[in-house]
Amino acid sequence: MSSSRTKAAISETLIAPSPSATSMDIDKLAIDEQDDESIEYESPLTASQRGLNVSNRSLKKSSLRSRWIVLVLCCILMSANYYAYDIPSALHQQIQTYMPPSPNFETKFNLLYTAYSLPNTILPLFGGNTVDKYGAPKCQTIFAMTVFLGSSLLSIGVTSQSWNLMYLGRFVFGVGAESLGVAQSTVLSEWFEGKEAALAMGIALSVSRLGSIWNNLVSPKVANAKNGGVEAAFWVGALLTSVSVVMGCFIMLVDGRTAKKIEKRRGDSVESLTAALLEGSIVESEFIRTGGCSRSSSASAQEAGRSESVHISEIRKFGQLFWLLSLSCVVVYGCVLPFNNVASGILLERNFFTSPPDCQLKYQDQCVDGYLQNVSNLPLDADGSVCTVVPTQSPVLPNSVNFTKSDSNITSAWDKTTYAYPDLQPSNVHCGDDFWYAGCTVDYCTKERSATEKAGKVMSIPYLISSVSSPLLGHMVDKIGRRAVIATIASAILLVVHLSLALLVCSPVGPMVGQGIAYSLYAAVLWPSVPLTVSKQYTGTAFGVITSIQNIGLALFPLVIAAIYSTSGNNYIPNVEIFFASCAAAGVIIGILMIQVDRKTGCRLNAISSRKDEQDDIRHDGDFEPLNEEIHDRSIS
Repeated sequence: MSSSRTKAAISETLIAPSPSATSMDIDKLAIDEQDDESIEYESPLTASQRGLNVSNRSLKKSSLRSRWIVLVLCCILMSANYYAYDIPSALHQQIQTYMPPSPNFETKFNLLYTAYSLPNTILPLFGGNTVDKYGAPKCQTIFAMTVFLGSSLLSIGVTSQSWNLMYLGRFVFGVGAESLGVAQSTVLSEWFEGKEAALAMGIALSVSRLGSIWNNLVSPKVANAKNGGVEAAFWVGALLTSVSVVMGCFIMLVDGRTAKKIEKRRGDSVESLTAALLEGSIVESEFIRTGGCSRSSSASAQEAGRSESVHISEIRKFGQLFWLLSLSCVVVYGCVLPFNNVASGILLERNFFTSPPDCQLKYQDQCVDGYLQNVSNLPLDADGSVCTVVPTQSPVLPNSVNFTKSDSNITSAWDKTTYAYPDLQPSNVHCGDDFWYAGCTVDYCTKERSATEKAGKVMSIPYLISSVSSPLLGHMVDKIGRRAVIATIASAILLVVHLSLALLVCSPVGPMVGQGIAYSLYAAVLWPSVPLTVSKQYTGTAFGVITSIQNIGLALFPLVIAAIYSTSGNNYIPNVEIFFASCAAAGVIIGILMIQVDRKTGCRLNAISSRKDEQDDIRHDGDFEPLNEEIHDRSIS
């Protein structure tokens, strides 16, 4: 059960004031309750009843030390999920050489991300209801099992070199992964309240993103290891998702035991409650039914109103500001997440494994380096001089090779019996095969492996910045407001980043830092802005709709990128980067429109979130919680 529904269940009590309390006293107590988070009850009780209420405060999960255990378990669970999700992006080059050669590799690769996003164009509209109906800890474990199943199917597909099975695995992975994030957010909202909720969710988000960073660093090393390989790298991800299942089971265990203890304490306090009721003037039946917890009748009415179902057709009531925010979400995330999917390939092509010099080997049909090399085979230019291959360039490959196992006594580790390539291409060189790695193109494979590991480190920069800055940026936005302005600035930074990658010859570190700053800024303002663009009763529906729209973009953009890559001679630079820059430019235009519309509609996005504003949200909306990019739709009927 989500935090909002739990609180609604305990807020229905009607309390009659004692004869000694005036109406002014009651109003003052109600205000004091809202201004001081440490006060849980607003009725003017006798001294014994006040002591009883203080005792009942310990019955909340958020007051127990075990909440920190739950937070640690949630962090481990989601870190494994992030690690497994990003494995394909970290192994773009290795997958290309590992899978059977295909002129449509880029399309097949990007379909892995389309397959992930497809179920999430619909599921966010209903995932919140599932969590509310069956309980967040149980759903979290079920979703973790689904992620493990999907990751295992993906790994089996990689091992058998079957694209179709890999797509099935990513689809199943997507079914569980997004809903897993919803369940985790709900679990944390039940165990942490008030200011601790923001802290807990910020910590969870930051630690979870460390999973992506570790993937970018570890997966290329595992894939390049002599005793590893691409299959091993994917199975590491599957193993980690099985750890997520174990963490989910532990969370269920802790949550279940805690619930039983709370219920037992409430049961043990019945006699004391009854005695207190006899002394006071509280409506006995209502007081016992709610375990001594009370909130104002107006709050109860608000909660009752919130429990009414909201139909998806209510989206027609959403205003212009919401739809502009949704469009901004599509185009801005479109040049962040899809970019990360192919960032390894972009960085290799642009910086770490660029095209070889315009030279030819002295013996164009002979191996260049390894135990199959018969003579020295250096690259020569048109004048016959030895070519210089700079560290960022890939070595020159033979124009053709033709070998069989009978040509060497060291063939036990060869993947095939015959290697006949009359027109050898880089995509034909599989560095996981001992023929290439040790026999024929040692220099090429060694340099490629080193380049992929360097690309993985640079790819980690945006996530590292986001991981460190997320908890701080949310607080900053609450202090200064200007959400629409910050969203526009983030889009402008992304525009500069991708134009730099497309048109300039420079180190990728600067653009990656800019990508991380822009991503962090945008995420800090996007999700908290959603409740500000719709009426309060439609907040859950709004999160579901914007998440579905986002995933429609994330399902389509990889296919667009693959098409641009194919029509650009199998090159990312510059056209794919210009596409990303175009998305960022659209984000700037939409941001400017949001600023204008926001000014006309009361400056809801650009207003400062003062403490008073937050308390007003609590009074009117039951339990307003800090939101971030990990929190999506919670409850839609």
